[in-house]
Amino acid sequence: MWSSLRGRFSLWVGKIFGRRSVKIGIYGPPNVGKTTLANRIIKDWSGEDVGVVSDIPHETRRVRRRKDVKINVDRSSIKLDIVDTPGLATKIDFRDFLSYGLEEEEAKKRAKEAAEGVIESIRWLDDLDGVLLVMDATEDPYTQVNITVIGNMEARRLPMLIVSNKIDLPTASPVKIIEAFPQHTVVPISALKGNNMDKLYDGIYEHFR
Repeated sequence: MWSSLRGRFSLWVGKIFGRRSVKIGIYGPPNVGKTTLANRIIKDWSGEDVGVVSDIPHETRRVRRRKDVKINVDRSSIKLDIVDTPGLATKIDFRDFLSYGLEEEEAKKRAKEAAEGVIESIRWLDDLDGVLLVMDATEDPYTQVNITVIGNMEARRLPMLIVSNKIDLPTASPVKIIEAFPQHTVVPISALKGNNMDKLYDGIYEHFR
């Protein structure tokens, strides 16, 4: 509760005194495109990338932060700190990494780092002003991770946008995510191709300014 009050107080202070950056965390399960989205936002507005993208799950194993990314929306703007987090999972098994060609020792190391990354991601929730929750539009949205994260955000009263990613793929069905979580705003995008990013930037401005 204290973190929620602190976050709302910071937003209020910012509106009055002309404000620090809004700290936005990018959350979701592994391989839904969190780092691709972080890279897209940062590259659109600064020309740089924040992290490496890989088909191997849990490629991002430590929180990465990029400060003061200024996004322009119509004649207004908002300044963001983008916090790219490791993929959230309820279970991490080193054997899952073996199918990607990693040796057992490396797979165990990756699994340990991934578990530490999940803990770090959860700790960061106490220091955020809002969350972009990324879901894969080609997958079933009713996963334990998605439901748990949404429940956590609602309990903390953190402003949240759901990002339905990978709409460029033929099997994408963003309407499933919209129907699954009608109480929240869902923005369908392709972080890889840049599709519908203008709608996401509008949503970011409206939800987090």
